[in-house]
Amino acid sequence: MQSDVDRKYQSYIFNNTADAICVTNKSGVLLFTNPAAEKLLGISAADKKEQKIWEAIPFVETNDELIQMFIDAIRLKETLRQAFVDYENPQHKIFKLRVCMMYTQENKEQFVIVINDLTEFVKVNSALERYTSPEIADYVLHSAQGEMLGGDSRLVTTLMSDLRGFTAMSTKLTPTQLITVLNKYFEKMVSVIEQNHGTVVGFLGDGMLVLFGAPENDPDHAAHAVACAIEMQNAMPAVNEVNRSEGMPELEMGIGINSGIAVVGNIGSPQRMSYGCIGETVNLTGRVEALTVGGQVFVTEHTAKLVSEELVVSGEQSFLPKGAKEPLRIYSVEGMGEKYRLDSADHVIRWEDAAIPELVTLYKLEGKTVGDTEYAAKVLKLSKDRRYALISTQIHLHTSQNVMVDIGEDLYAKVMGHIDKDSIICFTARPDSFTAWVEKLMSK
Repeated sequence: MQSDVDRKYQSYIFNNTADAICVTNKSGVLLFTNPAAEKLLGISAADKKEQKIWEAIPFVETNDELIQMFIDAIRLKETLRQAFVDYENPQHKIFKLRVCMMYTQENKEQFVIVINDLTEFVKVNSALERYTSPEIADYVLHSAQGEMLGGDSRLVTTLMSDLRGFTAMSTKLTPTQLITVLNKYFEKMVSVIEQNHGTVVGFLGDGMLVLFGAPENDPDHAAHAVACAIEMQNAMPAVNEVNRSEGMPELEMGIGINSGIAVVGNIGSPQRMSYGCIGETVNLTGRVEALTVGGQVFVTEHTAKLVSEELVVSGEQSFLPKGAKEPLRIYSVEGMGEKYRLDSADHVIRWEDAAIPELVTLYKLEGKTVGDTEYAAKVLKLSKDRRYALISTQIHLHTSQNVMVDIGEDLYAKVMGHIDKDSIICFTARPDSFTAWVEKLMSK
């Protein structure tokens, strides 16, 4: 027999716990509600006699699952039933609830119902996922190291993307237009990244740093990164279709991928930290990405060696990374295995026969800085799609050299290769006068 002390202790707990607690008889009639239940659900066992619990819940569509849970559990006399459900109160506020029903036949055939209000937790979790990524949010909330500074060295693959010519383009857009264009682009890209097991660890202006192989281990991180890059490029026509329909500029994206040992984990201070990835592997990814033009995917030999499926390569080159003793080979990838192919991969440049040679002034770029030295150059041909030009200069331009062509405004380009002594350049940022300049060339 339960003592008065036990009953007082039980009553104290029920009346002071933050969880909503209800008790019904075997037919679902409310016998007891604690203050938390009365506040959350707006019901009380003292309000009416013979009121069944589901009759006290507002009959709106949001509450269908909760009401049906009560009815089914009581009808079937289930020993235990649990569910995560939405609840809409009479003031139309939505709550996220965890509901647990226990049938205690030995205790006068009663149901004990415990309801946890998870609304704030779900809100925080959702916000954390939006400001980071689902993988990082899960790591922070559920990992033993989630809130600790530090990290570990791990073999990973990193992907870096960047929009070509976006800096110049952004000066022509209002702040609202700029944010709108970027947000729609990022929304599409992040969806593709998540589908391919990638984790966005940073937005770099108009670019992204994506990690494969952490926080969760992934033995196929290299293949997933390459597949992701191809699908990101294939998603760009849909992004640009929306931009065209809204009178916004079209975008072009370059992607670099590299694999190696990197330090991954929480970086910062105890007061403020973020999940990140640092090391030479990441730095090298950025250098490889800088070699691309719009529509390209460059993969280092480090990544290529880790991919078991056959890579479809349209070109390769070598460069000497800063501080390295040996050149690094990189590949221009347009496909992987049978499933992944660049939809727009077409590496045949079709030249326009009617182009007339035009003298221009050319400058080399060192990093982001335009050099002071002027070089005379002659435009010999333009491609039919107006992406490429064949030029001749008195100096040798190495492959991947960035240049600026003065056409009255600044026209930026990257050297893609050579035909004999002449250089093929790809335009990466076109000024407003570009179309008029092309028409002038073609009309001579």
